[in-house]
Order: sequence, then C-alpha cells, then structure tokens
Amino acid sequence: MTATPFLIPARLALTPATALAGLLDGAWWPRSRDLAAELPPLAEALEHRFGRITRITGNPTCWPLVPHKVAVQGHTVHVGWFTEQDADKMILLSYAVGRCDLLVIPPETEPDAAARLMSAAALPGNVRAVGALMTDEAEIGLRIRNADRSEDARQAEGRTAATPPQHPVVGARMIELPWYLRR
Repeated sequence: MTATPFLIPARLALTPATALAGLLDGAWWPRSRDLAAELPPLAEALEHRFGRITRITGNPTCWPLVPHKVAVQGHTVHVGWFTEQDADKMILLSYAVGRCDLLVIPPETEPDAAARLMSAAALPGNVRAVGALMTDEAEIGLRIRNADRSEDARQAEGRTAATPPQHPVVGARMIELPWYLRR
C-alpha cells in the first residue's frame, strides 16, 4: 500500500459560490515559492468547487523554479508561464467549471496584510484588479506603520491616544470605513 503524503491545507479565500461575478474568484497565500510543493494542496482545496484542476497559468517572475508539469493527486497539472500575465495572479483551469482567477499573495507577506488582501479579493462582485489590490495594501500598510509610530511617540511623550472626531449627531463617534468600502 502506498502512503499518501500529508498535505498542509492551502491558505485560500474564495468568493461565495452564489456571489456576483467579479474580476477575481479569491486569493491564495502560498507558504513558499515552490510551486511543486504548493500546488497540490491548492488543487485539492479547489476541487470541490471547480472540479479537477488540469492547467494553470502564471508569471514566472515570482517563482524561482518554473516547472511545466506538476503532479497533483494522481494526475498531472500542466503549467503555462506568461510574462504578460500579472505577477500576482494565477489562473487555474478545469474541465468541469472552467476558470478560477486568484490573487497570489507573496509568501513573505505579513499575516495582517495577507488577511486584508484575502478579504478584499474574495469580496462578491469585486471589480478591482490585482495590481490595484496590491497597491492599496502597500499604502494601507504604510499608513498603519505610520499610525503605530505616531502612537508610540504619543506614549513616549506621556500623551494618550487621539480620540476619534465627534460625529455631528450628539454622542455618536465617527469611525473610519475599511479601505475597500471607501470611494
């Protein structure tokens, strides 16, 4: 009897199956840049919704090894590499459903940033392109780091945290909308 290798589950966020179609079907946060190791758990996680993944396309700039075939659960997934494709996007194809477009979050991304990106990419009806999501996240990360530095400086000076601005309705406080809800 042949032992099946243990697969660590893929870190994946998908739009709800009944959701409005958007530019992306979700996001994937691989643990490494080794596609041969990362693709089997991803294909397994997608199989229940998209069927057996038979082909993928990606941009080779983010992957140090660029295999043209990867063994996945007893079958072979063919890999096409296209420098014209967005470096942070992977397209997975199956005979059953067709196509699944995923934002690929770099493995070295901080967990909080990855969580924000996964949520944004999995929003129903998302019309933001991969590049826009990645750029927005970089700006948000910068704002968070600057806010943390400001808070540290206030605490070092013995001041308390800034209070949120008062809302025009007496007693209510304004809160900042998440970045993906702002216009």
